[in-house]
Amino acid sequence: MRRGAATLAVAVALLFSAGSARAELYSQLRQAHESGDYATALQEWRPLAEQGHAKAQNNPGNMYYNGYGVPKDYAEAVK
Repeated sequence: MRRGAATLAVAVALLFSAGSARAELYSQLRQAHESGDYATALQEWRPLAEQGHAKAQNNPGNMYYNGYGVPKDYAEAVK
């Protein structure tokens, strides 16, 4: 019983730390975007977007829609 509880506690801690690391990375990317470092933001957002991170999927779309650091491309924005 104790071993199961300890395993569960470790699993929960890992889940929270992974989420926290992802949130920190997203925050750094958001800052890069806001400071005009669009190339870095786009390069780093793509892998997160491909992994299914909703906010990371939205931000490159906005960049293509508005032409932030890339040519305006509505078809790419929708992707």
